[in-house]
Amino acid sequence: MLIQDYTADWLTDFNELKKVLHEALFDLTVSIEHVGSTSIPELAAKPIIDIDLVFSSRLEFHELTKRLRKIGYYHNGNQGIPNREVFKRDTITAKHPVLDFISHHLYACPTDSEELQKHILFRDYLSRNKEARIYYQTLKYEIADEAKQDRKKYAQLKERKASDFINHIIEIAKNTNAT
Repeated sequence: MLIQDYTADWLTDFNELKKVLHEALFDLTVSIEHVGSTSIPELAAKPIIDIDLVFSSRLEFHELTKRLRKIGYYHNGNQGIPNREVFKRDTITAKHPVLDFISHHLYACPTDSEELQKHILFRDYLSRNKEARIYYQTLKYEIADEAKQDRKKYAQLKERKASDFINHIIEIAKNTNAT
């Protein structure tokens, strides 16, 4: 199944990944955020851990990139989303007992990144709001069924069918945080 019921294993997996990343980045002032659907308790999701590394300066980003390279990641650009840099694993030449066995996406964002703020607002709102969480989960299952469990088709359909809901939740969360 493309979408799986929530499991606390996702938090355990995130913490294992965070430990490895923290060891590699130990003296940098980088925070490590669990974002995406696996970060939201009781929400079904694709079992892929999304992580945002939050940095404060370009110099820090340069050093972060060097450190990640040492543990088998390479910088893959922003893939069309400003202020959200993508890192992929080189699984052919770099082997790691944790990083290679927990499915994850790794991003790096400056502290003022709009994309980072969206990730956190959405995560925090759905974590607190059961009704919105259930609606989103139902929507995700419907999209997965329509995509016939095909990951690529799911991503395309989700972009079309869930983006209005996601943007609406982000706006509600912004207004809630502003008051």
